Amino acid sequence: MIRSMTGFGDAQLVADTQAYHVEIRSVNNRYFKASIHLPDEFGFLEPDVERLVRERITRGSVTLRVHRRDLSPNAAQDINAAALRRYVEQMQAVRRDDAGLVIDLAKIALLPGVCQPREVTEAERETYWGVVSKLVDGAVERMLVMRATEGKSLADDLMRHVTRIRDHLARVRERAPLVVVEYRDRLKTRVEELLSRSNVQLAEQDLLKEVSIYAERSDISEEISRLAAHLDQVEDCLSSREPAGRKLDFLSQELLREANTMGAKASDAQIAKDIIEIKSAIDRVKEQVQNVE
Repeated sequence: MIRSMTGFGDAQLVADTQAYHVEIRSVNNRYFKASIHLPDEFGFLEPDVERLVRERITRGSVTLRVHRRDLSPNAAQDINAAALRRYVEQMQAVRRDDAGLVIDLAKIALLPGVCQPREVTEAERETYWGVVSKLVDGAVERMLVMRATEGKSLADDLMRHVTRIRDHLARVRERAPLVVVEYRDRLKTRVEELLSRSNVQLAEQDLLKEVSIYAERSDISEEISRLAAHLDQVEDCLSSREPAGRKLDFLSQELLREANTMGAKASDAQIAKDIIEIKSAIDRVKEQVQNVE
């Protein structure tokens, strides 16, 4: 069953003094595009996190965020004492000229280079990856469940439009052979009316030649067959377990191509009405497949 490209999922874990929260959301995109947001100390995990996401999602703009709260003493950043002293020395030099200047260590601590993140050990890297990879898998799984649920609704809606197209296509298929017969009868009647006013005779073969030219010019049997075949492929895509968004996008363009050709060749009012309904339904298909992974 097809999946929607829109979804959301998250996963949380509290272990000792560490609290983790991963959330992922996706929206429509013709291709796969990932935006990974990690805490500074997790920056080294970005390629691996993107790989995990890419393995399970083939299409859509995906945004993933990892949040961590460290409640242990290790949450404190390291203070660069040398940088702090240098800032203080510069402040004291300025204060000699301005006795009212107050040196606020809290504000100095915010200056570049004073407080620095603690170096992450190799053991901590492995621990972080174990936790983050597990939470990313959980968040992606929840998002895929949502995408599958929305995908079922998309599939049901697309099938309604396919059924509508088939219904009108059946009417066109039934009507098409009669168009040539009616044209022949109208042409014959008109010619006989014109010839009744003169002594000119029209050979039957000339009439048949004109009718055959019209029949060839207005023949839409191939377009009907191709459009029906494309509809079969659309239904196959809707029941496939593989991502089908790009294929459905291509098929919707082919459906419209055949419908346009039929509309250009057919010169019958009833067929024209049915083709308008077919093209209307195809437009809805084209719109909806933009949401399919």
